[in-house]
Amino acid sequence: MNRRDELFLIKSIAERLNKETSADSMFKVVLQQILKLTNLQSGWIFLINSDRSYTLAASASLPEALACENRKYMNEGGCYCINRCADGRLNEAANIIECKRIEDALRFERGDIEGITHHASIPLKTGNETFGLLNIASPDKKKFSTVELTILESVALQIGTAWERIRLSEREKANRILEERNRLARDLHDSVNQQLFSIMYTAKGLERHVADPETLSGLREVHAMSKQALAQMKSLIWQLRPDRIEEGLESNICGYGKEQGLHVMYRSSAGDIPDPVRTGFWKITREALNNVKKHAGTSDVHVTLSEKDGCYQLNVQDYGKGFQTENPRSGCLGLLSMQERAALMNGRFSISSSPEKGTKITVTVKKEGENRE
Repeated sequence: MNRRDELFLIKSIAERLNKETSADSMFKVVLQQILKLTNLQSGWIFLINSDRSYTLAASASLPEALACENRKYMNEGGCYCINRCADGRLNEAANIIECKRIEDALRFERGDIEGITHHASIPLKTGNETFGLLNIASPDKKKFSTVELTILESVALQIGTAWERIRLSEREKANRILEERNRLARDLHDSVNQQLFSIMYTAKGLERHVADPETLSGLREVHAMSKQALAQMKSLIWQLRPDRIEEGLESNICGYGKEQGLHVMYRSSAGDIPDPVRTGFWKITREALNNVKKHAGTSDVHVTLSEKDGCYQLNVQDYGKGFQTENPRSGCLGLLSMQERAALMNGRFSISSSPEKGTKITVTVKKEGENRE
């Protein structure tokens, strides 16, 4: 590749990266662009967390042995390049002489490696923070030249810049949404909430001055309905508040339960749970507590978090009225919402219940890219 081709490659990728507004699509698009412009065959990108767990963010033209079972083995187990990147030994583009995933694919006969035995690994960085790893490979290619590694390193720097730009943009969008939610919560509290409060106590006060049974019955109904509406409004205002997960799941869950008049017994044996899972567990638990308040006929709820067999597990259990699971009345129980939130985390959702024996909701989420070495 001559100098002109190098500059064209870097310029083309920079232009493409500049158009991307989503991290997921950015990784996929840039990977395909790199392979197209360099005439190399395969590539994959890992995102690496501080705890050395990782996620396969994108892949292109993987050999059969790595693509088998929907890339299952690209999302689990350890490998040399990730270990070197995570412990700080991989600071620049390098030739990886051995690929553990390829070795395992050959050992367990997972399919054709299509001539790929080695790959180049390039750390992805923003400033001094390493957030991922770009791996590039091609059939029968055992060594990448210094020029090739330099070009790939230049592309990796551009990916890092685009990643940071997209993260800042997403953070700005999230802040705008947060501001709007806070505004709505304040408006509802200062207007509708106060009006419902006034209606409830006005109706209660008028009861002492009314003798007519029919009118008295109507006032009591107004009082009961406004009280119920006020409770629902408080719940809505709470849900509009930001999900302050940094305060901790226990604080959020027990605080919300108290707001709903529930006694939540919380227990956790789980370690550090990733933010997306914590947020998902919080929202599912909040919906489950709403169900207990509305339908269970009890104020006691047990919430348990655990960590075992490579999974995070959430259990929400009450010993109230229960119901027939064959006829769960999903429209009013909000089960669909909880199922959808579990699915967004690639988790499993289950519910067990029977009349007068209570209800138990279980959500299990596998640790993504758990490094078992």
